[in-house]
Amino acid sequence: MLNQSQTVTQFILDALDSASKIALQYFRQPVSVEVKADDSPVTIADREIEQAIRKLITDRFPRHAIYGEEQGQTGGEGGTWVIDPIDGTKSFLLGNPLFGSLLGFVEDGIVQAGGLSMPALNETWVANRSGPTTRNGIACHASQCQDLATASLLTSSPDFFNQEEFGAFETLSKQIQYRRFGGDCYTYAMLAGGWADLVVESGLYPFDYLPLVPIVEQAGGVISDWQGNSLGLSSGT
Repeated sequence: MLNQSQTVTQFILDALDSASKIALQYFRQPVSVEVKADDSPVTIADREIEQAIRKLITDRFPRHAIYGEEQGQTGGEGGTWVIDPIDGTKSFLLGNPLFGSLLGFVEDGIVQAGGLSMPALNETWVANRSGPTTRNGIACHASQCQDLATASLLTSSPDFFNQEEFGAFETLSKQIQYRRFGGDCYTYAMLAGGWADLVVESGLYPFDYLPLVPIVEQAGGVISDWQGNSLGLSSGT
């Protein structure tokens, strides 16, 4: 018999498998694009994936709350599911394979489990609080780098930083070995996989990062806001 942690994790894997199938139907195909109020793009793939995951959740966990990028929050109790149907929609539209779907489960203020699927890379990352992060079933471990001078630094784009944040990013950049831009959610997978040492981002919403929290932490990494605080549903951008 599966325990709750295993049940939630298996559900995440199944839901992300469904999400990947939808995403690949539209990837590198002509799709219409709408621009949301925050100037970010949204496609039919974003909306279909979130709707599909929401249906799976309500069928399996009808009492739980849901917080998704495209449809917002619906009430419930006993836990909250967090959905980012396509993280990296701009990459998706450009035919760049570094886009993914995110699904996490928050209970008692803690992200208990989270998953990331990278459909175009055929990779699925998942973690819960009772075991290690895995990539396609293989355990992952974060880098053991202890010296900034030999560290690698990733960020999706310096355009997301405000002036003060960009100054801090530039100061950090001068102390590390090299930095790279781009990657969206996959930068955190690279962190959990031990291929990158640091990820610095800004302007993200809880659905962008909460599912990634256990993936980083259960691989031995650390993830927080800019003040070093733990991340939760009440964390900001």
